Amino acid sequence: MNGSGTMRRLLLSGAALCIATATALSWQYAMRPGADFSPAADDICIVPPSRTSTAFPWNPASGLGKHDARPAPADARCPVCGMYPARFPTWVAQIIFEDGSAHFFDSPVDLLIFLQDPGRFDAEHSASDIAKRYVVDHRSGDWLDADQASFVLGSTARGPMRGPDLPAFASTTEAAAFVAASGGRIVPLGDIDAEVLARLRDASHASHTR
Repeated sequence: MNGSGTMRRLLLSGAALCIATATALSWQYAMRPGADFSPAADDICIVPPSRTSTAFPWNPASGLGKHDARPAPADARCPVCGMYPARFPTWVAQIIFEDGSAHFFDSPVDLLIFLQDPGRFDAEHSASDIAKRYVVDHRSGDWLDADQASFVLGSTARGPMRGPDLPAFASTTEAAAFVAASGGRIVPLGDIDAEVLARLRDASHASHTR
């Protein structure tokens, strides 16, 4: 009996020690300082995003207006393909809703795919909720109103998905210089119809965004 009692006490003591250790480690993990998320430089997303995504809320303390273009957060994922838009500063695009929240996209093509059917990617917003659409100048990385940008279609440039995309420019002069070097033709946003977008989508996304 003494041997049995000793063994029981040892087992109980060991179990108590394990619980105490696990509790201490959990507390240390919870209390450690937060760290900014930063994807690896050579990261490629191969997992599709969830069926719908939540838009990033507007932060009044940022000093930016509710509908102003804003930097893409490092942990933001494109609601269309799941990539990290912040990694592609000359391709990134964004949509801002009336409530000030925003979605970020790795390229203009994914922004346009989203616009075809917003409800497919965001259960809380519709096309009528969109206040602004922004792309970046492909050379400078400065934000542009997508409706005023000049896009280049059919160039040799390859976007973040390793396929043809739509580099954007602040002026037709800048776009023409890019065409001279990389081919393609200049198109406004309104000329990028469903047929053109379908070809761009299929070239980069295969079938996972259908």
